[in-house]
Amino acid sequence: MRDGVVAAVAAVSFLALPAQAREIHELWNFGDPAASERTFRDELKHAQGDVRLELLTQVARTYSLRGRFDDAHRLLDEIEPQLKDAGRAPRVRLLLERGRTFRSSGAPDRARPLFIEAWQLARSSGLDGLAVDAAHMVALVETKTADQLEWNRRALALAEQSTQPYAQGWKASLYNNIGWSLHEAGRYDEALAQFEAALRERQRRRQVTEIRFARWAVARCLRSLQRYDEALAIQRALEAEFAASNETDGYVFEELAELLDATGKPGEAKAYFARAAAELGKDDWFVKNERARLQRLRAKAGER
Repeated sequence: MRDGVVAAVAAVSFLALPAQAREIHELWNFGDPAASERTFRDELKHAQGDVRLELLTQVARTYSLRGRFDDAHRLLDEIEPQLKDAGRAPRVRLLLERGRTFRSSGAPDRARPLFIEAWQLARSSGLDGLAVDAAHMVALVETKTADQLEWNRRALALAEQSTQPYAQGWKASLYNNIGWSLHEAGRYDEALAQFEAALRERQRRRQVTEIRFARWAVARCLRSLQRYDEALAIQRALEAEFAASNETDGYVFEELAELLDATGKPGEAKAYFARAAAELGKDDWFVKNERARLQRLRAKAGER
């Protein structure tokens, strides 16, 4: 959201579980679910026991991410009877992926109890990373800001106190999510502190792509605080970085347009509104979920 991602066998100790969780997490390319499916299927060729079941839940997730909800549920249905002899991690993952499939297909009310059950089972099993994942998913289906904040802060507290790297790796995302909840509630100063925390965590981990997104969020919040010069400096720097890599980013163009418009430069703003509309108009998710926003960009660009 710009403005608005364990066990080898049941007998293995919980100390070994997070390593498997990290390995599965690291197999993902969320920008290309089809490629991720191929990766998981390659791993399945030599996987057994709980690892095999966990990998299958991730294949189901690739279906859900591509809108193949029936295929996702069908595969999860096939996995579920096999859980009677499995450890806790495959059970948690099945709950998570069933819930994610319901949420993505427009049934958040059916997803919520599954995420809560996943949270409870993961917590009682010492699976910190999966527990954090579950709590952050509860936050995503909550409709009230207070409830979103409660669940994200619960997840963050666990991520910060856990010694498990997979759980610790969630911190930047949680700072970001808390920041957006606060931003949407108009609590901009508090939101900025969270976005800045997310940026520091991304920088500490040297995550180049994620650092750019985190800087963008900081600048977006600075615009809400009417600290236009600071916001503009960050967005200009991001534009230059993308250009140096022969890339473009419609969200950066949108922010530059809004900032220029807010500071009395309508001519420059209009050109950026047009560039933002052109880039974001290529994004299927944006077109589907941000129709009013896209229409505004086009109108401000002088398009009909």
